[in-house]
Amino acid sequence: MSRITGEEAASDATAEDGPTDAAPDDPVIDLEDVSFGYTATPVVDDISLRIDPGEYVAVVGPNGSGKSTLLKLALGLRRPDEGAARLFGEPAHAFDDGDRIGFVAQQASAATDMPITVREVVEMGRFSHVGFGLLGGRDQRIVTDALETVGMGDLSDRRIANLSGGQRQRAFIARALAGEAELLVLDEPTVGVDAESVAAFYDLLESLNEEGITVVLIEHDIGTVTDHADRVVCLNRTVRFDGPTAEFVESDAIRQAFGTAAALAGDAR
Repeated sequence: MSRITGEEAASDATAEDGPTDAAPDDPVIDLEDVSFGYTATPVVDDISLRIDPGEYVAVVGPNGSGKSTLLKLALGLRRPDEGAARLFGEPAHAFDDGDRIGFVAQQASAATDMPITVREVVEMGRFSHVGFGLLGGRDQRIVTDALETVGMGDLSDRRIANLSGGQRQRAFIARALAGEAELLVLDEPTVGVDAESVAAFYDLLESLNEEGITVVLIEHDIGTVTDHADRVVCLNRTVRFDGPTAEFVESDAIRQAFGTAAALAGDAR
């Protein structure tokens, strides 16, 4: 598996995209005493959470626990009622360098009505760098590399509508890679995907994380989470657990959040 990195990427990025003010020690996501509610009742309450570059973090919790709301706050899609949310060291609501973030939603697996090819989907990841003009040579190399990274090179000319759910999710991850995302956020991405494709999907996420991409995942299947993520945040309005996956399995957090240890069987959302 290869990606365009190192001196070539740094040189080209400087030439085409200009300098960056990123501070290497900044957390990717930093929530401090954050509370938020759609009504007078908080959905998330007094949450502090720091995710550093290169981590692989799974967020778990029952239905209505605030998982998706937490991601919206972290990504600046909602502003906290109380506390502060920062993204790559900047106020999350004001962050505008969207190409650093790749988001794969559950609904992506159902995107069957798009009359475009896999490669065209992945090329969209370059638009934040070049606008809607023609992609240059470096852009095309990055697109090709992203397709190969997710194992979709042989399917690049196939219509996105003709792919399986797992293949579509890979295509949308390739789009994030083509945008040179540093943070990959996934909201229950394997719902409706067959078991064999799920296993390959999580192998891919692990490989991308090993290459340095920060992965933040909402997942309903706790068994899958404990097999892959390095860190678990267990949420039910407040954080019930935040730590290494092995410690989560041995903790009382599942009972606290879900009310029953049966959640380990996979009925986690």
